Amino acid sequence: MKVALVGNPNTGKTSLFNRLTGLNQKVGNYQGVTVDSKAGQIRLENGDKLTLIDLPGTYSLHATSLDEEIVTEALTNPSFKDHPDAVVVVADAANLKRNLLLFTQVLDLGFPVVLVLNMMDEASKKGLDIDIKGLEDHFNVPIVPFNARKGKGVKELKKSLEAVTKRSKSASIFDPSEEFGSFADDASRLLGVDSAYASWLLAVSLHNRTIPESTRSKLKLLLKEHDLIPRRAQVKETISRYRYIDEVLNRFVSKTGEITKGNTDLLDKIFTHKILGFLIFFAILALTFQAVFSWASWPMDMIELFFANLSTWVIDILPQGPLAELIADGLIPGLAGVLVFIPQITILFAFIALLEETGYMSRVVFLMDSSMRKFGMNGRSVVPLLSGMACAIPAVMATRSINNWKERLTTILVTPFMTCSARLPVYTILIALVVPSTKVLGFLNLQGLVLMGLYVFGFVMAVTSSLVFSRVLKSSHKGYLIMEMPTYKLPQGRNVGLTIVEKVKSFVMSAGKIILSISMILWVLANYGPEERRENAITEIQQAATAENWSPEEVESKLAAADLENSYIGIFGKAIEPAIRPLGYDWKIGIALISSFAAREVFVGTMATIYAISDPDNESRIKDQMKADINPLTGDRTFSFAVAMSLLIFYALAMQCMSTIAVVYRETKSWSWPILQFVFMTGLAYILSFIVYQVLK
Repeated sequence: MKVALVGNPNTGKTSLFNRLTGLNQKVGNYQGVTVDSKAGQIRLENGDKLTLIDLPGTYSLHATSLDEEIVTEALTNPSFKDHPDAVVVVADAANLKRNLLLFTQVLDLGFPVVLVLNMMDEASKKGLDIDIKGLEDHFNVPIVPFNARKGKGVKELKKSLEAVTKRSKSASIFDPSEEFGSFADDASRLLGVDSAYASWLLAVSLHNRTIPESTRSKLKLLLKEHDLIPRRAQVKETISRYRYIDEVLNRFVSKTGEITKGNTDLLDKIFTHKILGFLIFFAILALTFQAVFSWASWPMDMIELFFANLSTWVIDILPQGPLAELIADGLIPGLAGVLVFIPQITILFAFIALLEETGYMSRVVFLMDSSMRKFGMNGRSVVPLLSGMACAIPAVMATRSINNWKERLTTILVTPFMTCSARLPVYTILIALVVPSTKVLGFLNLQGLVLMGLYVFGFVMAVTSSLVFSRVLKSSHKGYLIMEMPTYKLPQGRNVGLTIVEKVKSFVMSAGKIILSISMILWVLANYGPEERRENAITEIQQAATAENWSPEEVESKLAAADLENSYIGIFGKAIEPAIRPLGYDWKIGIALISSFAAREVFVGTMATIYAISDPDNESRIKDQMKADINPLTGDRTFSFAVAMSLLIFYALAMQCMSTIAVVYRETKSWSWPILQFVFMTGLAYILSFIVYQVLK
């Protein structure tokens, strides 16, 4: 049996779902949209099993967003994959009037229903006395008082679910035929839906993906014939339901106790203050960023060290040959490239989950919404953008908190502009090449100011690009924000833990497969090439080594450089040299650009190999070789001031991170957006790098 879990946002629905299903959860996606599907298995008291489906939070079945459309579609379309046999409606006992609107709509669809009254303690603080037995008899549904945080009511809910499908259906609360005459019957015949209220919901829906275009056209004619405007019809229904709900609450809910004032109002005055609120928010973000950037470094180093040792061990125990090299230099590093991000993802989502659990995240959204909306985003875009300064991968995943499709997609597309930690090795070596280490105003380091300028430049480009995307992207959904401020509460460890496990598992199992595949492809391209061409290069080096009496270390380094130059990726570097020459780059920089697609920090290692440095970790020698290298075409230094500045701009803007591309694909459920993102960012990087080089050269 499938049971859908529905409710308003902030009613504790997710806590109840986690309490009932634990780790027996499966996260998927609904076809054609970016909304995730969550389902879990429950074993009832009698031993039976059922599937609990956690539908997105919604205030009403009159959908105004993509996630709300999923709820309406799941409950009205029998062919929908998550169409339930019964429904559990989770309601906030302290805000029954608002929550019963959705409950009465679900009842009119004819489902067997269980009503869960969560947060009974909050209702008591408000001095509310709820006659649960009277409500049960009135609605003819089982009602279960529940505390999702403490797990009180789990057994009672499971017992109610055992018998829910055997109960008789409740009487209709809202009859469309009484309110709108023959229109409801005509719409029902046109749509071929048995349920009168389901057909009514579909008929007045403003954007429903399930109705064929031909039927939609007929519906428009029917609406015009009956002089009905969908939005007004929805409002009329809502008013009718609230009149009914008021009558019910007057009978079964009374205010007998004293209202206990909590700390929510006092804390809101602080956290949403126009000045103090921003200071507190930026302090929390600074702590989050510091944690993601610093706390993750040790476990990330350990992961990299483990896989480096694993590669060495594999080389030692396996017979020498292509298979051993593929495993040691392709498969294992590719796997490391997936798992090395786990500490950052874990820490970031731990902070986000804690902020959401405490209720503070809603205050952040409220505080930042008006500022971010000017750039085509909303308040929920702030955390992903700033966490992108550590790593774009968890930052893109953090956009899941943004409900509006257009604003979420805009945030995803511009987040990689933020300067991530992978750019730092590139920035530091290029800045050290051409920017003198002099003092500005007596105490500021010029190199440090240039580095800070690159961070600011990345942010400016992100918000500027968001303006472009917000005007190009089309959406029928208006970009307004409807939300409520939940009460502050201590975070629940179970919810935080399950959130972290879900995010890490999603990254490893989905994006990880793509990252691993691309890593192995890059390894093959860098380690293989035309045999004759490679043999000729080896012969030339051996002859030069004999003639010039090179040391064994020099021979080995030269052979490695020649091997790379004559690999397929090296050949490709030569092939693209005409395209990158206007930027001031030669084929060696071209190879670095290609290799950096795996990870931007690969730039330094690639330079070390190209310039025949036997010790890649010796950064000073890399800089010396790069500084001394001469471009044979121009006669100038290969890394002149103009070239270095051009490269800095290119690395600041270009999409050179296959991991981010993989995650963008995972989050958007389409290759179209990561391809658009790659073309836009790389094209912008090319144009601005070209301008910088041509002006400065």
